[in-house]
Amino acid sequence: MYDIIIIGSGAGGATMAYKLADTGKKILIIERGDYVPVEKENWDSVEVFEKNRYTTTDLWLDRHDKPFRPGMHYNVGGNTKFYGAALFRLREEDFKEIKHYGGISPSWPIQYEDLKEYYLEAEKLFHVHGKRGSDPTEPFDSEPYPNPPLPHEPRIQEIVDQLTDYGFHPFELPVGVNFKPHNAANAPYTLDRFDGFPDASERKGDAHLCSLSKALEYPNVELMINTKVLRLHPNDSGTKISEVVVEQNGDIKTLTSDLVILSAGAINSAAILLESKNEQFPYGLANTSDQVGRNYMFHQNTALVALYTEPNPTKFGKTFGINDFYHANRGYEFPLGHIQMLGKSDEHQIKADSPVAAPGFTFELMAKHAVDFWLTSEDLPDPENRVTVENGQIKITYSENNQKGHELLKAELIKALKASGKFESFLFKGFYFSKGMDVASPAHQNGTTKMGTDPKTSVVDTYCKAHDLENLYIVDGGFFVSSGAVNPALTIIAMALRVADYLKNSF
Repeated sequence: MYDIIIIGSGAGGATMAYKLADTGKKILIIERGDYVPVEKENWDSVEVFEKNRYTTTDLWLDRHDKPFRPGMHYNVGGNTKFYGAALFRLREEDFKEIKHYGGISPSWPIQYEDLKEYYLEAEKLFHVHGKRGSDPTEPFDSEPYPNPPLPHEPRIQEIVDQLTDYGFHPFELPVGVNFKPHNAANAPYTLDRFDGFPDASERKGDAHLCSLSKALEYPNVELMINTKVLRLHPNDSGTKISEVVVEQNGDIKTLTSDLVILSAGAINSAAILLESKNEQFPYGLANTSDQVGRNYMFHQNTALVALYTEPNPTKFGKTFGINDFYHANRGYEFPLGHIQMLGKSDEHQIKADSPVAAPGFTFELMAKHAVDFWLTSEDLPDPENRVTVENGQIKITYSENNQKGHELLKAELIKALKASGKFESFLFKGFYFSKGMDVASPAHQNGTTKMGTDPKTSVVDTYCKAHDLENLYIVDGGFFVSSGAVNPALTIIAMALRVADYLKNSF
């Protein structure tokens, strides 16, 4: 018997555990996977990107019932062990209704001010480096970032200067990095194996290192690994969760708790609720609204590799972003989206994404000249874009939307790069290799258990409590009402801090 069971150890679950640890409550965190092993393969791009060493071997179904292997990581710290640690606040406008080329981004039942203090707490907790005010769209805060911005390496500084001369307003990217990790960190320091890799040097601001490890210092907090939650059982009256059924090493166990916090990620949390259907909840637990699994969003994303005329010896290029097109301006009636740098690609990463090299280039030569960009446009909520479970298998039914804005964003970036004269050569004028991200890449997943004040049209209230159950809170990307166009992790962390504060005041 526990006081609190937290399902999932990623951004939401680990942060909830951290914030609740000092209550003295008996807390159990259930993690489906194990710790990511610290090994030389952590930084081997062949192992990570071509062989998918650390991703699940589970198969999901797409809308055509075709199986695919998703880029999901089931391990302590969740997907944050592999993310690029770009930690943005949603813009103030993101909480309001916004018109896009593809439709309407709806307003939230909370506003930016409800999360403002928790955003700052989250930035401190995850060691965010940045420069307050350099991003023209960033919400105002009188407090600076907890740490100074990461410096641009020489070639990246040249690109920043060129884009500034073009008329853009590059800003210092907010990135979570801890340059003073704990004493047990035993790998040499490097940032060139950062974006998409597990960080053996343990300097990445991930949920395991920043939140979970601190929670586990308390004797009342316990972590159960290699344990998959199969279903949740309500009590006879259907008002509370009475049992959490799990599978650990082939054994089925039943756990009980006064309070259950579901933080398995937007996709898997929805799947657990849907798999927990019974006579009281025939459409899935906490789903009298029929909204569980619906409105799945993960952004319109493109990784774009541009070939610089000169070699790019940069080790860590993920230091600036561009938000000139985040709002409707610069001649556009609607927003286009957000641009940021990616970690420096190598030949194996490019080969994994591209079936053929550029004309006249080997993959190795491409990598030496590559500059890597990540473009994100808002994904609009659509009830038909959804997570379902068929015979125990997760199915993602998804159709793209708001693509016009994203295509315009790509065109604007390419136009600006060409204007610099540094992304052309006499052999390969303006060559760009770009790859879109499909349903197999659910890194920014959100929206499947959306927040709202009306139980008929939403799954959780403004403090992430399920409308249908007294003791169930769902704290991961599922609560998002709209996706914005920046990385969702900091908002999940901030919301976890806010919900935990609310719970502490109610104990």
